[in-house]
Amino acid sequence: MPEAVSLAEMMVKAKLREVTPETPDTVTYSFELSDGRGPADFRPGRFNMLYVHGVGEAPISIASWKREKLLKHTVRSVGSVTNQISKLKVGESLGLRGPYGKTWPVEAAYGKQLVIAAGGLGLAPLRPVILEALSELWRFADVKILYGAKTPQDLLYRYEYRSWGRNFMATVDKGDENWKGNVGVVTTLFNRVEVLSDKAVAFVCGPEVMMKFTVQELLRRRVPEDNIYVSLERHMQCGMGTCGHCQLGPVFVCKDGPVFGYPQVKRFFAREGV
Repeated sequence: MPEAVSLAEMMVKAKLREVTPETPDTVTYSFELSDGRGPADFRPGRFNMLYVHGVGEAPISIASWKREKLLKHTVRSVGSVTNQISKLKVGESLGLRGPYGKTWPVEAAYGKQLVIAAGGLGLAPLRPVILEALSELWRFADVKILYGAKTPQDLLYRYEYRSWGRNFMATVDKGDENWKGNVGVVTTLFNRVEVLSDKAVAFVCGPEVMMKFTVQELLRRRVPEDNIYVSLERHMQCGMGTCGHCQLGPVFVCKDGPVFGYPQVKRFFAREGV
């Protein structure tokens, strides 16, 4: 039998090359890996474990597109590990292992309408899908990108919206004097688009309550359950389904997800408070 590989042996050095501020508490970090891998080796929807020596590691979604030169992770400072990552300076390194998890099934949307719905930081794991779809629009009947955040200051990737064009719409829960767009939750954007029912495939990522009501809206518009995919990112710790922290009934979010077909997890969305 082959010898077991330790977590330390799975880890590579990720050197920070670029820092792009997104919101007051969220930054996109662009890394160069010591093993020579690049974004093309990390499929959309998967995640890496980022390790800070002496502090620990955290699962972070992959935000880079396959044609970019550096591996990108968009990180919100919310805990001990991510707070330490926020102190990282260009030229410094952290540990990285991965990728882990299931990918967004982009091919399932070929020839159909791709509806991407994201809330808050949930746009990060969908960014590579957006860039891939917009670069290959001929593969789809249509592409719609619906995104919501709490305020205009909380919107990610604002510097990219112009290139996303008319396929993209944003909304905020609360606007300000400079905000000219839609005000309301993500589902209000469905009033401004035509969803092609059984010809639509939907990718949804964001806070669980946002995903719950977005899925309800898609079902109301007769999108088949089998055509709806959601990404869950709760309590992941090891990335390999061994520690049990992310177990959700019979599935492990890190190993069996984080991208799931909606029928596989719909009973958890039906629970009160989810």
